[in-house]
Amino acid sequence: MTISENRRIRFVLRTKQSYETKSYKTTNKDLPDYHGKVVLLTGGNSGIGYATIQILARHGAKVYMATRNESRANEAIQKIKSEGIGAGSVEWLQLDLSDPRSAARAVQTFLVKEQRLDLLINNAAVGAGPFKLTSDGLLDIMVTNHISHVILTNGLLPLLKQTAAEPRSDVRIIALSSAAHSFVDPNSFATRESLNKDYGNSLKGALNTYGYSKLACMLYFKALQKRFDADGTRITCVSVHPGAIRTPGGESVFAGTPVVGMLFAKVIMPVMFGSWKDGALPVLYAAAGPREKFKDAAYVTPKGVEAPSKAAVNARLSEEVYETTERVVKELNL
Repeated sequence: MTISENRRIRFVLRTKQSYETKSYKTTNKDLPDYHGKVVLLTGGNSGIGYATIQILARHGAKVYMATRNESRANEAIQKIKSEGIGAGSVEWLQLDLSDPRSAARAVQTFLVKEQRLDLLINNAAVGAGPFKLTSDGLLDIMVTNHISHVILTNGLLPLLKQTAAEPRSDVRIIALSSAAHSFVDPNSFATRESLNKDYGNSLKGALNTYGYSKLACMLYFKALQKRFDADGTRITCVSVHPGAIRTPGGESVFAGTPVVGMLFAKVIMPVMFGSWKDGALPVLYAAAGPREKFKDAAYVTPKGVEAPSKAAVNARLSEEVYETTERVVKELNL
């Protein structure tokens, strides 16, 4: 990490008084040494994922950029390398989250390559509509943002648990979420049809559908953490809202709506929204902050560990999302 990068990160942390502990800084000293550790991050050829990969690699991690497009991934990896990654490394892993079967194949490919996994970051997502049903009869945004990530996570759990059993290990699963999860307040996630909720093609509708998919992710990982705690598995789940960040995905959501959305994406976002590296800060905190702060699949924002929406901590909804998602995955025979 460069001196200017360290200063920028310290400045953002200090001005936002983030992460509950003002003395915590994501600097060379405060971030752990990731040499010998393996990270898998979905997406990452741009946006928050790109910045996260870059910083983790600079701290010695071997990072897998799991994306669909090989040429775009290689271009991003070469750019990261040209900017300097020290002793770390970045490799591409083929993963198309729009296809649950691709997630299953990515698991098998990764398990052949690696004997450990210290950090899984479910970063990639789509947000722009209109949304449609896939050939499996599932809403495409829910497949990409939630179901395929569950398939990936579940397939990697044996390796994550194996790594967590090692002395002095610190294994974490981080799910990128959004404040948009609070836009919706569903009554139930008990049926397959509940995963296909679509709020419509307006800007508000698209944001609500996106938030609905992120709420499902948060509830699922809350249930998963409950199971880890019950059987003594030392894996920490954390959901992260990175803040208002200008990313290609975020721009596409607003730019897809005529006039108002386009104006917001092209005029307001560049001025009011933070950079990719700003968005990586809460992710890095979730990855390296004190484990004791992240109880019950904590929700991290640029201000630290905060309370999410009431729906996001609803135990019944959490179990419904978990059971329904597991049932859908079983029906897909994955």
